[in-house]
Amino acid sequence: MKKIHIYLTVIGLFLGATSCDNGFEDVNKNPVLATTSDPAYLFSNAQFSSALATFHYQSEIVQQINTPYTGVLEGGNHNIVFDPNSNANFNALYLGTGTGNGPVNLLGTVLRLTKDNPLRANIYQMARIWRAYVFMVLVDTYGDVPYFDAGKGYSDGINLPKYDDQKMIYDDILKELDEATRALDATKSIESGDLFYKGNIAQWKKLGNSLLLRAAMRFTKIDEAKAKTYVLKAVDAANGGVMTANTDNALIAFNSTFNSPNANFFQGTERGNVYLGKPFVDYLKTTNDPRSRVIVVKYEFPANPIATAGKEDTDPANQQGAPYGYNESSILTEPNYPGKSGAAFKYSQINRRTLGKIDAPEFFVTFSQTQLLLAEATQRGYITGDVKALYESGVKAHMNQMAQYDALATIPAASQDAYLAANPFSAATALNQINTQYWISSFLNGSEAWANFRRSGFPTLTKNPYPGADPSVKDFIRRLVYPVLEKSVNTANYNAAVARQGPDELGTHIFWDK
Repeated sequence: MKKIHIYLTVIGLFLGATSCDNGFEDVNKNPVLATTSDPAYLFSNAQFSSALATFHYQSEIVQQINTPYTGVLEGGNHNIVFDPNSNANFNALYLGTGTGNGPVNLLGTVLRLTKDNPLRANIYQMARIWRAYVFMVLVDTYGDVPYFDAGKGYSDGINLPKYDDQKMIYDDILKELDEATRALDATKSIESGDLFYKGNIAQWKKLGNSLLLRAAMRFTKIDEAKAKTYVLKAVDAANGGVMTANTDNALIAFNSTFNSPNANFFQGTERGNVYLGKPFVDYLKTTNDPRSRVIVVKYEFPANPIATAGKEDTDPANQQGAPYGYNESSILTEPNYPGKSGAAFKYSQINRRTLGKIDAPEFFVTFSQTQLLLAEATQRGYITGDVKALYESGVKAHMNQMAQYDALATIPAASQDAYLAANPFSAATALNQINTQYWISSFLNGSEAWANFRRSGFPTLTKNPYPGADPSVKDFIRRLVYPVLEKSVNTANYNAAVARQGPDELGTHIFWDK
């Protein structure tokens, strides 16, 4: 897929972005709605601002990233509530990261501006699809959230939106993905400002259907009939089918000016505090996974910028992930403690020349994830096909995806084949293998890795034994708590949501996670 330069977003920020009210009190300070801007600018901003850093909770819950420190880095590392980090998804997607204009509001504005305009029919459907993606992340993270009233502060005067039942939201997400994908029409206006595919309708249909597949599979624990119904809709070739290659991956291609949201963690001021989790590193090592050499590294001086980080050891045999259950003081007593280099521990980190680059792309939905979900759907009998072939295709797709980060991360076909031969697919352990590979495939997409881990129960991880964990966490964090501000500003609607779904605690389960 051709990289889509982020300057389109800059144009949008200057020509199309506004301080549109998002339905929350602080946004209402400047409720100016742009009604003459091209909706394409607002849409590209919504795509761009959907990229999130998900390390403080999501990636630590699934034990891929580890920051053992107390203080501003706390969250999933110690299974505790820390509002500045747990509110990140909520604030970014509703309010925006410092702009007052998150994807929810931007997409709502696009929908209002294009709903009755047949000349912009495709961007209307694209906005419906991407809005469904955004709300999947919100529901999967928090449970009940404002949905039907969200983003209507200026247009409808709804300043304190009610929270909607998460099951109802997901039902509407399924409907929206199904209807919007079917309504896309290549004979109508093509929206070239789209950051994913430059308006290519065939690829947007694949994205819509791949998201529908993802949403359908969320129901495997609670309603397999519904899961099967929507999986069958998603794979319908007559409606475009799902992703068929890495060129279909939905991603934002960052650059040296507009950096990845992960840049500060891996390249900036926090670089010496962020390590890879021991379970993730160990799994790559024990399976002799060729991805280890392009993802995992030990730097001679891990706290330094890449130019002065010294020797870069990528030998899998020498890698050591940071264990969970410790803080910056107690980890000194860990049995295999490797010592320090300057201010940083000598644990393995992400490779800053490949996946940890400042301009590393952000992947939202990928061919690899889609193939693995198809493999599971086939294993469960929802659709017919070759489970082994789909599984192997999904594994290889992620290995090939590495080259989209940097040519240095290219994994030769021979290495891919050797890995699959040494770790053969087995029908007896199919769900474990498929979803463990999904865990790897979703590395750096913490929201999706965490959601699928809760849904599938794989990979098999050991509970984080940190002694100061929140008492509501019985095994793993099941959801994040609402922002403290919501409790005081939107109190009545917050209380109604808590009464309906259960305590506003880390241990309360999302509806599909039963």
